[in-house]
Amino acid sequence: MTAAAKQDLSRIGQFANLILEYRPAEETVWYAMHARPRPCFTPDLLADIAAFQNRVETLIRSGALSVSYLVLHSRVPGVFNLGGDLDRFRRHIAEGDRAGLAAYAKACIDVLYANAIHLHLPLTTISLVQGSALGGGFEAALSSSVLIAEKGSEMGLPEILFNLFPGMGAYSLLSRKLDARRAEALITAGRLYSAEELFEMGVVDVLAEPGEGEQAVAEYIRLHRRAANGRRAVERVREYLNPLTYEELIDIAEIWVDAALNLTSRDLRLMGKLVAAQNRLGEAAPAAKQTMEVVSSRR
Repeated sequence: MTAAAKQDLSRIGQFANLILEYRPAEETVWYAMHARPRPCFTPDLLADIAAFQNRVETLIRSGALSVSYLVLHSRVPGVFNLGGDLDRFRRHIAEGDRAGLAAYAKACIDVLYANAIHLHLPLTTISLVQGSALGGGFEAALSSSVLIAEKGSEMGLPEILFNLFPGMGAYSLLSRKLDARRAEALITAGRLYSAEELFEMGVVDVLAEPGEGEQAVAEYIRLHRRAANGRRAVERVREYLNPLTYEELIDIAEIWVDAALNLTSRDLRLMGKLVAAQNRLGEAAPAAKQTMEVVSSRR
């Protein structure tokens, strides 16, 4: 990174759970999730993403930073993101803490919606999945204008396995990429889908060879920039014909909160199987798959 790019990046700031890179030649900011202690959407990670989004929007609007693309990815080997902070969910549910669940859901919706509407700016948002994307991690990937995934990556919505549903955008986003029937089938399947399967379904937009995801993003941006005005106009038409509203996402999140508070002790024990997978950072990708299989077998 050049000295000028580092200076531009310094204007955005530093975040404990994000690793940033600015590529001025492509007008692209890459931001990699690196949540601790687990590669899931902790409150700290959500707060960092929200602050990052707000700072980038401010800098672009003021003319202090030239950005046309935002790329969301991960620096955790084999993992994009394992989804919601299930350990926190269990505590809130056990305590009957509706306010805590609702506040967490709103924090998720805030960053997902900002990404989905590309910060109200003429930006293209891109998700790069290299590994496992579960639950909220899958929802986050879906919220970008473009979803690029490496072959061998796996995505899924495990919530149905512990008698819940993904309430932070999955239905809204999948029904716009597919249709309501196929979105429900995917949400209630309770299994992982390969990037190859999702590409055939039309959920993944670009399929990259293993280890070549970053090159695939760079190539997509190169081609997109050749006709960026026309392509962004098409994106605006798509959003106009099938708009995603903040109110829709919040209302569905309220349904999720109600459903979460109805979970039984058995459901919470099954949720604990996925918490264990989140805790095994070194082997998170295989652990996620194995845990989904264990939970499914005990339904």
